[in-house]
Amino acid sequence: MTVEADLIARLAPIFGERVYATNAPEGVQAPYATYQQAGGVPVAFLERQSMPSKKNGRFQINTWAATKAEVAALALQVEAVVVLATAFQAEALGGPIDVDGSLVDLFGQQQDFSIWSAR
Repeated sequence: MTVEADLIARLAPIFGERVYATNAPEGVQAPYATYQQAGGVPVAFLERQSMPSKKNGRFQINTWAATKAEVAALALQVEAVVVLATAFQAEALGGPIDVDGSLVDLFGQQQDFSIWSAR
């Protein structure tokens, strides 16, 4: 499995099938989550003979819901399932940040994670 597939599998108990890469489809029912990779830590061995078996990605997970209270509760659940995952090793890079959801008439929070996974 890819790290993205593992991430979706971790988020599915919270959002069902409403977990999307980068952007959600127009008109999707809240609550839902979006994720995107925003860089990571490049890793290479000094001898340059082979690549390591692990890779790192910085993933941003955005949570969207109808109310501020709901999005805050969901963001805490997201943090827990990502950090406690066993398919990869994740660390939260700070707490959730409010996101302006006025264009979609929703409340949003985003949080970044450093995720180490199989290459």
